[in-house]
Amino acid sequence: AGGEAIVDGHDITDEPAVDALVSSVIAKWGRIDILINNAGILRDKSFAKMETDDFRKVLEVHLMGSVNCTKAVWPHMAEAGYGRILMTSSSSGIYGNFGQTNYAGAKAGIPGMVRTWAMELKKAGIPANAVIPVAATAMTATVPYFAAAVEAEEKGEAMPDFFRHDLGFGTSDDVSGLIAYLASDAASAVT
Repeated sequence: AGGEAIVDGHDITDEPAVDALVSSVIAKWGRIDILINNAGILRDKSFAKMETDDFRKVLEVHLMGSVNCTKAVWPHMAEAGYGRILMTSSSSGIYGNFGQTNYAGAKAGIPGMVRTWAMELKKAGIPANAVIPVAATAMTATVPYFAAAVEAEEKGEAMPDFFRHDLGFGTSDDVSGLIAYLASDAASAVT
């Protein structure tokens, strides 16, 4: 419980802006302990109708944005011999989802990056992990299939059983417990 964080709304595809953010964290606290790469966007359309720019932008935010953020914190964590890198992927990256070729491709790349980073950071004692939640969020609210579940969550009502039990669709509280664990010292050997 407790703690402080910086939330920043800059475009994470802007590498100098990310570097400036990390510099502000280091200036304020002298270190950076946890990075959660969770930024994301959707540009859903069937592949035949999708503009290449929309495809590229989704890849840039999810993959290169995560690369920029991780690259910026990596030397600080390695020097300190401490840190946690966490990323969110999506079931769309495993199973696909109609109209989400760009998103599925981006999210499929995250586990591979994280596994590689975990290998490369092991010597420094820094675990890297990815979670693949299916949860009610502002982003899943834009997917018509999940609208009823997200609406129920926002109203504080129980989700329809099909979503919760058959699909494993959760809440942000379900996911936050896992993230808190992976960011803790108890998970120092978990990758």
